[in-house]
Amino acid sequence: MSAALHRVPAADILSPQALPGFAKSTVDGFAVRAADTYGASEGLPSYLDLIGSVRMGEAPAVSVKPGACVAMPTGGVIPDGADAVVMVEYTAETMPGTIEVTRPVAPGGGIVRADDDVAAGAPLVTGGRPLRAPDLGLLAAAGVTSICVHARPRVAIISTGDEVVPPETAHLTAGQVRDATASALAGLVIEAGGEPVIAGIVSDEPGALKEKLTEVLPESDLVVVSAGSSVGARDETAGAVAAVGDVWCHGLAIKPGKPTLLAECGRGSSDRVPLIGLPGNPLSALVVFGQIGIPLLWRISGCDKPPARPNVRARLSRDLASAAGRLDIIQVKVTDGVAEPLFGPSALLSVLTRADGYVIIPEPATGLDAGIDVDVTLYP
Repeated sequence: MSAALHRVPAADILSPQALPGFAKSTVDGFAVRAADTYGASEGLPSYLDLIGSVRMGEAPAVSVKPGACVAMPTGGVIPDGADAVVMVEYTAETMPGTIEVTRPVAPGGGIVRADDDVAAGAPLVTGGRPLRAPDLGLLAAAGVTSICVHARPRVAIISTGDEVVPPETAHLTAGQVRDATASALAGLVIEAGGEPVIAGIVSDEPGALKEKLTEVLPESDLVVVSAGSSVGARDETAGAVAAVGDVWCHGLAIKPGKPTLLAECGRGSSDRVPLIGLPGNPLSALVVFGQIGIPLLWRISGCDKPPARPNVRARLSRDLASAAGRLDIIQVKVTDGVAEPLFGPSALLSVLTRADGYVIIPEPATGLDAGIDVDVTLYP
């Protein structure tokens, strides 16, 4: 079942039985009739006859009658007649076969009922939510070892630009850059439950990107194009995408990431593939994909609501300026509750590698003041 971690069930998975399936003790102590302990105190204890004990993994061989008790281990099956377990810390064996109880226990105290965890026929996990480690444990407890999940979305990652060369290139000539964005995007796709497909590097030659898109669209659930940095390269991307689909928008009110392109391409009218055209600079590309691509990928994965990212409150160390009407995403390092903004050109990946998370300046705001508490969305 470990292979199901972070996969999205196609439907609710119902429990074939109640869990834990039997009433059991949550403490070490003595199974009792709660009424026999009422009024018990250190000054006026109750005395009960010890008539047996329960062994782990076995059904009780005795029943609890008025004035009697049975020794219980944590997790042991509650014997008939008992409706509570008094903790061993509140008892003492004053003489062989006699237990002194110095604190009362209410009915149900120290007990988990047979269906307290999950009732028979109730959902173990719900469809549309990625499975977490505790979910796998609950499925195993119910004896469910095989489930139907949504397929991992295939994400084609296309890099463009005459200056971009494969990462394994040993020696760079002037103007060349290794393709860092594709590897980083593949990591983000895996984190979001997708299957990345590195589709290679496409030159800026007219028609080359259209040809590559035509090749990858039939086998993809999402296409991501890391466009060249020049205006001409961006224009070529927009033209190639428009030739195989419909461009929703070309440019977003977001920093970094303004040149982002969003489109819908290929296949039949009811089975089209979303496409994200990212800026050429690595930092911008990864920030935009985190804001748009990851939530979209979770939706394609069958997730009803993308999992929330962890966040922390921190005090902003300096003023941050912004322009009204634009969403600003600021990388920060968090130390001892203080968020220190990190700045640098959008071509520098090291800004992201040093960041613990990011702060969002909302569109209506013109900035944030130093010393205020802000929400920092943390990276995994």
